[in-house]
Amino acid sequence: MATFVRLLVSQAERMVSRLFKAERGEGPGSFLEAPRTEKLLEQGEGGGLRYGLGAMQGWRAHMEDAHTAQPQLPGSLATWAFFAVYDGHAGSTVAQFCAHHLLGELVVGEAFTGGVESPEAVKRAVREGFLHIDSRMQALARAEGWEHAGSTAVAVLVSPRHLYFINLGDSRALLCRAGRLTFYTEDHKPSRPRERERIENAGGTVLLQRVNGSLAVSRALGDFDYKAVAWRGQTEQLVSPEPEVYELARCPGEDEFLVLACDGVWDAFDTEGLCAFVRSRLQLGRDPQAVCEEVLEAGLYKGSRDNMTCMVVCFRGAPGTSQAALQKERELDAHLESRVAELYGELQEQGAASLVAIFRCLASEVNPSLPPGGGLASKRAVIMEAYERLRRSYEAQLPGRCESGVPC
Repeated sequence: MATFVRLLVSQAERMVSRLFKAERGEGPGSFLEAPRTEKLLEQGEGGGLRYGLGAMQGWRAHMEDAHTAQPQLPGSLATWAFFAVYDGHAGSTVAQFCAHHLLGELVVGEAFTGGVESPEAVKRAVREGFLHIDSRMQALARAEGWEHAGSTAVAVLVSPRHLYFINLGDSRALLCRAGRLTFYTEDHKPSRPRERERIENAGGTVLLQRVNGSLAVSRALGDFDYKAVAWRGQTEQLVSPEPEVYELARCPGEDEFLVLACDGVWDAFDTEGLCAFVRSRLQLGRDPQAVCEEVLEAGLYKGSRDNMTCMVVCFRGAPGTSQAALQKERELDAHLESRVAELYGELQEQGAASLVAIFRCLASEVNPSLPPGGGLASKRAVIMEAYERLRRSYEAQLPGRCESGVPC
């Protein structure tokens, strides 16, 4: 009997999850038959910082990410910078509004007009800015009939003395310092004890690791359907718009780079892995934008099915081109090309020399020289080029074929 009850409960939970996902545009129809791999690319510099950005729609039916990149703020804040990634869900309205207006809500008041920087005052101003823009959007949503959308936000506010990491939801930012992952933000998931307590105190539940079985994050901007509990304050709702803000003192000789990315990237990389992958690409002489392109490509082939946005911000201490790293990469490419040729010959004898079969063989082999974090997926282009050369050469040698491989 107990087993039967558990089965009924499990089935009910799956049904509720499907219903909620359908309501919020997360059902099967929200994915494409093939990914859209065109990339939005951007780069810039100022104030001793260089940044690059890449964004890709991927398998999702719509692109809902947005971003802000200001390597040098205007006027009296010319020594400050601001970078942010917004991951929209159930629509892009909230993410786009934040991309255009959030910064203006944050850098106001005494915290940014006084002569001496006060970290506590800055953090307080950031929290107030988030709450204010959320209230502003809620009024606009009612007046203008906005879609029932929401957005996570991850940002870094850079001052002459500090780095302010700002996090709301499950996008993530990290700092690489002196060659090591030094800091990263923590995702706001409903299953975290503090988040679960707030949700339950507001009359909600955590079902299937989601708020009321639907929303996968416990803090976000927008999502006003989850902010309608009249007897709870703005930061005590089922979904809170209050960010966590951390400050770190800058280390000019050791700070290397920041990475900000939405959860579509983190679906494919863990934090240590992405930090190592970005650093390894910078050592090959790649600029930040090119590194972001490689992150998106690797993320797609590592299995991410979400929108992906990645931003890399380099300090003056970012790693430069390493001849040793370049030589190692050349040797890796030569090894992969050689193995593809060997595997192609072996598999051709069996009549099974497909690209998929070759990838499977390579994936089964231990290769410590592969890019850290990126793995075999980050070398897909090298493998495909080697395979295509071999395929064309083989087809050109078939009876009745010209040199181009087409029938004579």
